[in-house]
Amino acid sequence: MTEVALTPSQTVGPYLKIGLAGGPIGPHLVAPDDPRAVRIRGQLLDGAGDPVPDGMVEIWQANEAGRYAHPSDTRDVIPLEDGFRGFGRSETVDAGWFEFLTVKPGRVPMPDGRPQAPHIVVSVFARGLLKHLVTRLYFPDEKDANAADPVLSGLEESERATLIAQAEDGWLHFDIRLQGNGQTTFFAV
Repeated sequence: MTEVALTPSQTVGPYLKIGLAGGPIGPHLVAPDDPRAVRIRGQLLDGAGDPVPDGMVEIWQANEAGRYAHPSDTRDVIPLEDGFRGFGRSETVDAGWFEFLTVKPGRVPMPDGRPQAPHIVVSVFARGLLKHLVTRLYFPDEKDANAADPVLSGLEESERATLIAQAEDGWLHFDIRLQGNGQTTFFAV
């Protein structure tokens, strides 16, 4: 009997380093000296809690005013920010660490108009995944907005806890656990 092996088109990794890492899209969405800069750092962990050193994490977010740099965001009353794409990419290194330098996004509406708490959309690519995973990062200093957020409100407390970053020494800590105890809440998109 012939043994069939997975091909690069059937799994997300470890082809990230070859095709995407080190490319034109990096982890700095703003300059390090930007006074609004927010540093986000975390680890990508597998189900056993071991680091995933060959993954990739992407973020997509609105600007500080709450508008996406995307053609489908046609809210012209909210300004775009020159040079801010709202998209970044960080490979995981060493012990599965990833890092971003960005701004805290403004609130954006749900399709029905209800305001969402400031958040960043996070996509995860790693070996063994056939499709990327999508989650969100919420800010710990937005307690009232987080409590009223339509997405967070629909989750159990233990699920919400996996989506709120923790403030640590001037930066935000946000680990992503792919499965197992404390698994990050992922969304079907």
